[in-house]
Order: sequence, then C-alpha cells, then structure tokens
Amino acid sequence: MNQTRHEFSDTDRRLLRHFLAAIAYRTQKAVRDAPDEFADFRAAPGVRTPHQLVRHMSDVLGYARTTFQGGTWRARTLSGFSEEIARFHQLLGSLGEDIETADFGRVTPGQLLQGPLADAMTHAGQLAMLRRLSGSPIPPENFIVATIDADNVGTDQPAATSEDADWYDAEDEPW
Repeated sequence: MNQTRHEFSDTDRRLLRHFLAAIAYRTQKAVRDAPDEFADFRAAPGVRTPHQLVRHMSDVLGYARTTFQGGTWRARTLSGFSEEIARFHQLLGSLGEDIETADFGRVTPGQLLQGPLADAMTHAGQLAMLRRLSGSPIPPENFIVATIDADNVGTDQPAATSEDADWYDAEDEPW
C-alpha cells in the first residue's frame, strides 16, 4: 500500500462520516425484523449467507481502519447474527472516529470511498436483495429523504421516513 500520508479536509470528513451513517441506515433497513432463518439463507451454492456477508462487511471496515491505525485486520466469525451486526456497527463507529480525529491516512478520501466504503454499501444492497430472495422483502424507500445522521452509525436507526408508495415493486414493473 502507498505509504504517502494524505490529509483529510473537514469537508472530506463530513462526507465520509455521512456515508458511514448511510451504510448503517441501509444495513439496518435490510436486517431489521428479518426472520431468524434469514441469517443462514443461502441463495445458491458459493453465495455468502447474510451472516457471512455481515462478517465480510466487518472485515472491509476493519481493513479500512488499518489505513489509519496500521497493522492488519481479519474478523473471526461470531456465532450469532445479532452479535455480528453489533460488531459491524461498532466498527462503523470506530472508523468514523478515525476519520474524524486522524490527521492523516495512508489513502486519499476518494480511495477510502471507492474501495472499502463502496464495498460495504454494495453488500448492504446485497442484504436487501437476499431479504427478497428469502421471501421476506423490505419495502421500497426514497433514500434521498431518509433520516440519516452522521453521528448515528449504531444499530438504532430510525424507521423509514416514508416508504415510496409510487415506486414499482418487482412484480409491478412496467416492462
């Protein structure tokens, strides 16, 4: 990895912390009120289960922390899905603190966004897709008006501001 140290501006910090909060919000939307069997749902051979996916998301965030803290990171799988989710949110908080307080990082803010943060957001979307595939879909939502607070990356995320009643459901698509 590049050993050059990069400064983060206040604007960089605000945007990255808001993106972390958006990841927290979307992940909680995908796992909130999921049936117990959802954690072990496997869509196809070789596809991660939701439990494995959240552990991988923790790996991604732990790796992102190494760009500030140094060292290495590899998350061990926790036995319970709720514990896995709690660890993921704890790592979001720790990474948010790193972003807020560190003077420098080994990557640019753009690299942090394009790499581990975009990866985690992609996996939040995969969790939502797995909810639908497992027979427990989440309702559509207009995320532009979602109540996302950069200071809240924990498990206690607000309910949908408004479900998007005008959005097509998969069975109702016009094409």
